[in-house]
Amino acid sequence: MANIRSQIKRNRQNDRRRMRNKSVRSEMRTRTKRAVSRFVEEAEDAGEELRLAVKRIDKATAKGVIHANQAANRKSRLMRRVAAVQAAKQSGS
Repeated sequence: MANIRSQIKRNRQNDRRRMRNKSVRSEMRTRTKRAVSRFVEEAEDAGEELRLAVKRIDKATAKGVIHANQAANRKSRLMRRVAAVQAAKQSGS
């Protein structure tokens, strides 16, 4: 436990930021999972869910929760997963 006043304040700030970042990160992951599952289900709103997932990733980047390169990697991986699901659906039909 810190006993320096500035460090005590820094710990409080870090805690608040961690909780704020946690909710942003959780929302981002939820949207990503929902988008992929909607494509697996072949739902008509799958494109909209994908758009919202990408939007959440961009928002997390803008807020500084994740790095810009990490956002690019996440979006790329998401698009690859969606493309793989669509390819599997087309080859299976």
